[in-house]
This record gives sequence, structure tokens and C-alpha cells, in this order.
Amino acid sequence: MTSTVLVLWDVDRTLVYVGETDRAVYREAFRRVVGRDAVKLPESGTGRTMPLAVRELLVANDVDQRDLEPFAKQIVELLPKLLAAKAEQLRSGGLLMPGATATLEAVDARPDLVSSVVTGNLQQSAEIKLRAFGLDRYIDLTVGGFASDDSHRPALVGIAQCRAAARYGTTFSRSNTVIIGDSLEDVRTGAEGGASVIAVASGTTTAEQLADAGADRVLDSLCDPQAVLLAVAELSSHCQ
Repeated sequence: MTSTVLVLWDVDRTLVYVGETDRAVYREAFRRVVGRDAVKLPESGTGRTMPLAVRELLVANDVDQRDLEPFAKQIVELLPKLLAAKAEQLRSGGLLMPGATATLEAVDARPDLVSSVVTGNLQQSAEIKLRAFGLDRYIDLTVGGFASDDSHRPALVGIAQCRAAARYGTTFSRSNTVIIGDSLEDVRTGAEGGASVIAVASGTTTAEQLADAGADRVLDSLCDPQAVLLAVAELSSHCQ
């Protein structure tokens, strides 16, 4: 593999698991903006973007249609601030996914690989989570695609590719872009957005479901960094 390859990581349940902190933040934001407790919360582990999850939260809790957009905007703006206040809870109540640090180190050590993210998190939220576990040192967050850029997750691939191209002087397309994630949404994001997908069965979706959805490679975990590097190499050379 001689050309530069853009490796785009999902965050939640691929690199880190933050336990109930995200849901606690949703509850607090809903209470502050709507003025009552949320009875139903967004389904976890789906990979959907935060703006869509917030809208789902409001609809599921019978918020008046006229209030949906203004309330959604307020909650989205509030979420990173509330999450930042729970940095210690992120560390104590969450965990690094097995193999995440070693694999990120292995990718970072390769001069032909650029690590960034494509995530359903807002940019500030992604940065807070990765920083809490010391993973931000391995990832160039300036060239990622975030839910704060677009609520339609496949669109984030092109955003990340354009940012990486401007920074690294290389054109990125499906032939040299690989997503690594754990959900069906990660697989869809790659298929529709223009990237190969290495699916990791570390979340709520089984390896069989990920394969059936069209993932190009499926791994049980990130515990073997060399297996990840090999999959990236195979996918990028296969597409060239």
C-alpha cells in the first residue's frame, strides 16, 4: 500500500463506551429545555447522529410539533456543555474498548495512514469523549466529519475527505477511505458516503448482522492491531 489512506473511526462502542453518561446528559438537557422529565430516551447503540436522536427524543416524549425545532436547537447546543461537566464520570463510568489504544497507536505509526473520525457525535462531544480516555493524541480531529456538520451521516464521509485532502494534499475517495465502526449505520455510511467499511462486533450489532448489511470486513474486536492494518491494506489495494 503506497498511497495515503484515510481511516475514519466511529467513536461510541468502537473506541470508547461511556456507559450511562450520554443518557444522563440527554435527560438533563431535556429537563432544562422542556421543563419536565423525559419518559423515553433514544435507543442506544444505533449510530444515528445526535441531532436526529434529539428529534426522536422530543417526538417520543410528546413535545408539541410547534416546539420541536426550537427545542431541538437548544438541546443540541446544550449537550456538549453538559457532557464536558461530566468528564470525570466519563472516565469512571465508561471504558476503553478492548484493543482501541493499541490499534490507534499502530495506525498512527504508519506514515501512509491518516486517522480521523466520522461520528454521530457533535464535534465538541467527540473531542470530550476521546480526550477523556487519552485517545485524541492519535487522531487528527481537524479533518473529521461530525454530526455538527450534517445530521445525515453518509454526508460526513465527503466532508472528512475534503478536509483531509486540503490538509494532506491527497485526494480521498472510496478507493482510499476506510470506516471502522460497530453499527449498521456505520456500514450504511460507508456504502452511501463513499468508503469501505471494517465492521467491529463490539457494540449491539452481531458480526452476522454486520456482514449481512454489507460490511467489507468484519472483526470481533480491535484486539489484534495487525488484523486491522491488514484489513485496511486489503481494502485500499482492492479498490485501486
